[in-house]
Amino acid sequence: MAMQLFENTNFLVVDKRAGFLSVPSRLRDQDSRPCEITEWSKNKQIRLWAIHRLDEEVSGVLLLARTPEAHRIANAWFENRLVRKSYEAFTEPAEESFKPNEKLIWKSKLLRGKKRAYEKDFGKEAITEAVLLKKETGKSLWSLSPLTGRSHQLRFEMAKHGFPILGDELYGSKSASVVSGAIALRAVELDFSRCLERERLGLPEKLTVTSLTDWWKE
Repeated sequence: MAMQLFENTNFLVVDKRAGFLSVPSRLRDQDSRPCEITEWSKNKQIRLWAIHRLDEEVSGVLLLARTPEAHRIANAWFENRLVRKSYEAFTEPAEESFKPNEKLIWKSKLLRGKKRAYEKDFGKEAITEAVLLKKETGKSLWSLSPLTGRSHQLRFEMAKHGFPILGDELYGSKSASVVSGAIALRAVELDFSRCLERERLGLPEKLTVTSLTDWWKE
């Protein structure tokens, strides 16, 4: 099983594995890929509700609801952008014009195609906060926060700016993954500090997992 990070009567929080779906696909009867919510439901012998999703290739903090009320309330948090989501990513080397620790705000107009996101003038606004943490030999480490929740938003933005996420062949990476089924993108923190009713539902202010730097070596 994946690692359990937190559990109470309202929520279950796990460290999602790369190579696993967050929720079953629409073709669940014909799709044999492993799924986190399915496995945890069987393991706990309870019904779980999905609140948000991580791409199959992405690991990290995944919040699941144990009750309809928790599901309804937490869904509203995400829809109203009250939850701050933080990711870390290793990418192809960034250009010299990008300086470490400078906060950048990137905006795009995105649509989701059959496999990947693409940009159109009539697309939905995608806003990303990006900070280059450091440049290493052959790669760069970024802190990323999607201020909107568009599909493949972070993967698209990094490729658009010229340095795809390592292992993300769909968006142009030439580097092989060092973790099976994964790209070098990890959801490292969910911050609920702005969420009403968080304390009543027993949820910590923040939930975190190990950094991408530690995880990418495993």
